[in-house]
Amino acid sequence: MTRIRDVVHQALATGYLTVEAENQLRHLLTTRYDLEDFNAFMSLQEAAMNGKVKQESRERSVKCEV
Repeated sequence: MTRIRDVVHQALATGYLTVEAENQLRHLLTTRYDLEDFNAFMSLQEAAMNGKVKQESRERSVKCEV
């Protein structure tokens, strides 16, 4: 079973969060997870806010607005 930290690790390694990975995270966050997964998710949030990880969903919405 995939864990939150696995999805986060992939996004941090590539600097990119796909729509599929976002959906997977949404699902995983509705299930039981441990402190390590929570901390990993918070790290991803911080990386996204600081521009270290780009989100495919945000890139798509910008293209639609233009």
